[in-house]
Amino acid sequence: MGKIIAVTNQKGGVGKTTTAVNTAAGIAKLGSKVLLIDTDPQGNATSGVGVDKRSVKYSSYSIMVDDIKAEDAVIHTEFENLDVIASSIELAAAELELADFEHREGRLKNALAGVKSEYDFILIDCPPSLGLITTNALCASDTILVPIQPEYYALEGLSQLMATVRLVKRRYNPYLEIEGVLLTMYDGRLNLTQQVVMEVKKFFPKKVFSSVIPRGVRLSEAPSFGMPIMYFDKSCKGSAAYMELSKEIIENSNK
Repeated sequence: MGKIIAVTNQKGGVGKTTTAVNTAAGIAKLGSKVLLIDTDPQGNATSGVGVDKRSVKYSSYSIMVDDIKAEDAVIHTEFENLDVIASSIELAAAELELADFEHREGRLKNALAGVKSEYDFILIDCPPSLGLITTNALCASDTILVPIQPEYYALEGLSQLMATVRLVKRRYNPYLEIEGVLLTMYDGRLNLTQQVVMEVKKFFPKKVFSSVIPRGVRLSEAPSFGMPIMYFDKSCKGSAAYMELSKEIIENSNK
């Protein structure tokens, strides 16, 4: 039965989609069967694995709003063991449409019930907000992975995210846990970075990944080629970092 991990942080620009794409591809490259679900209307995770958004017949919108079966929305990518359910621009209006449904917070969970057993891991790239789509992702997930950029405002909004997680846990999904907090765009030479790391470790004791993701030009370039970093440039530091993170997640899941 697949473990479902929501990659979420309502703060934009923290490497959330980069993390979702490269972690999914890294875990898949290590031999697990992985499904990546893009629930961000921008669709960057979709294009990040080489899928043309214009050619998509059924998307994550289709399975949440139109009752299309998840298995009918799955697209096989050209990368080893990695499938995707793509995003679509219609997701931008999905919050309003979902509001009319009964049990609207459980639409994604119900949709994934048919494919969960087909995968070892399912990663959900959430939109940078705490609306109904993210709530659906949290209700469907076993754990959340939170990417954080070590900067002055890093912890701003985290209390809001954790309040949402507690609310979802209390009302809809009592089994939701934190997979871990990931430090992205990391530069260990900066004093500020060290200070933020200390604060994050206080905020999330024993939940900060030992893997950190460095800043890197190659990581920024890979999405424009529609390739996860380990396929675009397997020798760069970003590739090594995401492979280490992927190993860490697999090890955590086997405990």
